Amino acid sequence: MNRSKTLKLCIAAILMALNIVMSSFSIPVPGGHFYLNDIVICTSAILLDPFYAFMVGGGGAFLGDFFFYPVAMFVSLFTHGLQAIVISIFSHRILKNHPVLASGLGVFIGAVIMVVGYSLGRAFIYSTPEYAILKLPYQILQAVIGAVVAMILCWKCGLKKLYENKYSK
Repeated sequence: MNRSKTLKLCIAAILMALNIVMSSFSIPVPGGHFYLNDIVICTSAILLDPFYAFMVGGGGAFLGDFFFYPVAMFVSLFTHGLQAIVISIFSHRILKNHPVLASGLGVFIGAVIMVVGYSLGRAFIYSTPEYAILKLPYQILQAVIGAVVAMILCWKCGLKKLYENKYSK
């Protein structure tokens, strides 16, 4: 394995661990909990290719749920995994001349995927759409915060440029 692949693997592992940690801390809200791990998922998806983004987003959320709340672990794997893949594809392969716009579209579509995926997952797991609707405003808030903070970190704070200069060669 060459140095570049090793660095990408290590960065993905660190981001996955951060996703697991962020999945374990929550703010209680009506109908469940509010998590901040979408920040890690969106940020890693903007930085990493789709495979590593899926591992960080889907795999990290799956393991976080596995350790702390196993009922929803497969919903997290599918929803956050798909969210991360879509964001990564937009960030790396669509509108290459407008990377900020591409990432913005990606995190917007990723936010929709997360909200819809978790709403359907909650309705299925708990067998009641009312429970999913109760949590819906907090799911939307979680998705928006994750998307906005990731865009700020990557584009305004220079994380994307730093990553590309140091690790994506």
